[in-house]
Amino acid sequence: MIERTIITQRLAWMVGVAFSVVSFVPMALAEPNHSLQFGPKLTTDHKVRAVVGPSVQIDNEGRISLAWVEEDKEIRRVLYARAEKIEGPIGAPVTVNQPTEAPYMRQEAPALAVAGTDVFLTWALTHPRLTPDKPFSNELRLSRSIDGGKTFLRSILVNDDEQIIGHSFDSIHIAPDGVVHVAWIDGREGKKESGTFTTRSTDRGRTVSKNLKVDEDTCVCCRTSLTTGPDATLYIAWRKVLPGEVRETVVARSTDGGKTFSAPVIVGHDKWVFPGCPHRPASIGTDRLGRLYVVWYTEGVDETPAVFLAYSDDRGETFSPKQRLNVSKGTFPDHPQMAVDPEGRLVIVWEEQSPVRREIVMSLSLDRGQSFSSPQKLNEKKGQTPSLSMNSKGLAAIAWMEHAMPAHRMVVQTLQLPASKVLAKQEP
Repeated sequence: MIERTIITQRLAWMVGVAFSVVSFVPMALAEPNHSLQFGPKLTTDHKVRAVVGPSVQIDNEGRISLAWVEEDKEIRRVLYARAEKIEGPIGAPVTVNQPTEAPYMRQEAPALAVAGTDVFLTWALTHPRLTPDKPFSNELRLSRSIDGGKTFLRSILVNDDEQIIGHSFDSIHIAPDGVVHVAWIDGREGKKESGTFTTRSTDRGRTVSKNLKVDEDTCVCCRTSLTTGPDATLYIAWRKVLPGEVRETVVARSTDGGKTFSAPVIVGHDKWVFPGCPHRPASIGTDRLGRLYVVWYTEGVDETPAVFLAYSDDRGETFSPKQRLNVSKGTFPDHPQMAVDPEGRLVIVWEEQSPVRREIVMSLSLDRGQSFSSPQKLNEKKGQTPSLSMNSKGLAAIAWMEHAMPAHRMVVQTLQLPASKVLAKQEP
């Protein structure tokens, strides 16, 4: 019912703009004055019934990791693949889950984090004790590889409540001290709204700590997001449900390595009233001076679909005025994702949908979010579910799916950002 409500509302809005001119109007902001260096598009075709994903990570050596879920002939698999060089090729996929494990298909792609030869994925497993009255129940699993993704060890259970409920819409993040942090949405308390929970692993994913409830009244299917600042402050973002069905993107922080968290702070004060879950996550990141960036989707008080960015220079206590990033008058912006490098260079991708088109577009900032380039189309066929990652050298990897009949096509492309001196000028 929740999905039907949001789809119906979306279609009604899109029909109203069906005959508008679809164009990307230059923003009234400074355009980057340097050329971008795009790498070749690496593609793989997947002749299966369904594909969920991909997630992508790129390390400082330019190695690209990808994770996704496939379903074919009643068999579901969590898969991982790696490109050793930015010019490819993408290596043969490796199955992450055990043959007896059935991945849950009704959520986002597996969450992915990489540090050297350690590869970590969290993913939802269809609950082994699933009952007809609880069809959306699952367990959250953590899989790891210690050989660069060549093989994966048996997964461990992340949630510690043993209840037949939902434990998903997860995120994973490796802090600079090597601690692995996981966040997800969890309905274990049996309340009308779910809660936001976290855990941590200090032994490279062998075990996880006792689950910690960060907050309650969480929007049930807007994925969590994690990042760490240069002072080791850990941040988590999610969508919170306030009285009156108001849905706001919020951020909480931890100054003790994820053992405790502050009360959540509202980012955009959108005052969006919506009696259902939008299924659209926020995305967060930090630069080396500690600026915290948040990108999210909302429809606000005027019910206009939009993608916004705001930032905080006081560790998430207050946020700047929000900037709208989408500018097209004839499309529906969807599923924004962001990557930030230490120098404060930002890449943001999202979907632009219309009744006849589905594009993957990108906008970037070289000045710590003060101005953004005009949205630029990346896909060739009908595209969806973009994700991205950026290493410390300003090299980004952007991945998405395209409909290339008779197969699903996964596409990944790198983008080297030009140098920026803005952050250096702001240092003492």
